[in-house]
Amino acid sequence: MAKNRSELVSEVAGKAGTSQAAVNSVLDALFEVFEASVAAGEKITIPGWLAVERTDRAARTGRNPQTGETIQIAAGHSVKLTAGSKLKAAVSNKK
Repeated sequence: MAKNRSELVSEVAGKAGTSQAAVNSVLDALFEVFEASVAAGEKITIPGWLAVERTDRAARTGRNPQTGETIQIAAGHSVKLTAGSKLKAAVSNKK
């Protein structure tokens, strides 16, 4: 089971008693803030729910699986999402 964005927007709008357009614009703004903050190296924490942060990956040596040739993989960045206690409790049905 998975919910797509339009299903999420519809459900949130129903629970909040507001329009889907309003919820959609709030989600757009939220994701823009997440994108800018994480790109700048800032950690975003919503206590009890989640934390989002940029992580650094060091340069490393890899291997081309087709030729077996050794290659250099450049350093880069990734994103780490950590579930908070409320989200973990919801998954394990503990309240």
